Amino acid sequence: MKNLVFIDGEYYEDNDAKISVLDHGFLYGDGVFEGIRAYNGKVFKLQEHIDRLYDSAKAIILDIPLKKEEMIENILDCIRKNNLSNAYIRVIVTRGKGDLGIDPSSCKRASIVIIAEEWDALFGNLYEKGLNAVTVSIRRNSYEAMPPGIKSLNYLNNILAKIESKIKGGDEAIILDVNGNIAEGSGENIFIIKNGIIYTPKTTTNLKGITRETIIKIAEEKLGYTVKEEFFSLFELYTADEVFITGTAAEVAPIVSVDGRIIGDGRPGRITKQLIDEFKNVITDGTPIFNHR
Repeated sequence: MKNLVFIDGEYYEDNDAKISVLDHGFLYGDGVFEGIRAYNGKVFKLQEHIDRLYDSAKAIILDIPLKKEEMIENILDCIRKNNLSNAYIRVIVTRGKGDLGIDPSSCKRASIVIIAEEWDALFGNLYEKGLNAVTVSIRRNSYEAMPPGIKSLNYLNNILAKIESKIKGGDEAIILDVNGNIAEGSGENIFIIKNGIIYTPKTTTNLKGITRETIIKIAEEKLGYTVKEEFFSLFELYTADEVFITGTAAEVAPIVSVDGRIIGDGRPGRITKQLIDEFKNVITDGTPIFNHR
């Protein structure tokens, strides 16, 4: 069965889903997006994802031609039309069709694309044994050049990091910022644990992850751990007791080695596994797909 893709109010089979080659999203990566997950008939943190989508659009002066409530209904309708209870949903807002010039004023109306399909956890069977990560030479864009809170269609910085990590034989990349501090993975936020305290970088240099916020809340409010948002270096990463990454696609994934240094005892750590278990409990809450009003 072919997936149905929503484009500007109409549905198309995925092979026939198209936008103009003059769309600024295609030409320049000029647009924003969100990745969202649905579990067992409920969309997890849907409102939070929509809020972040509209914040990203506002930051680049991109007018989304739908109210938030309308966007939510279209997302749920797309999932229903594809008859999915468990899904990964990609919501894309491009600047729209314009001319070949870089000036976005030629783009008269933004385009909205919604894709919903089945997609398993990003790292397959590595959640049980843990990921082997490598640091990469590519640096996270300076926040002075590109604010990381904007989830834009231009992901080349992240893609280059992913390419380098694969060349080096890693399961995932760890990106440093321009000051040499740890920033994030190729598409995830990063956490370390040392002496029972959980650390994660400030979001000055990485995306304000929704899974990141969920894990911080679980750690502090459900499990009673101290979480500190502060920058840390390669030394703190290499000598951590536990390391894990979080993201909508990745969920919560343990890292058991970095650049050949074994983290802890080389297996997913105790606190990381607690957080994974609690995360599996909270994803059962969300916006109902089939009886939403």
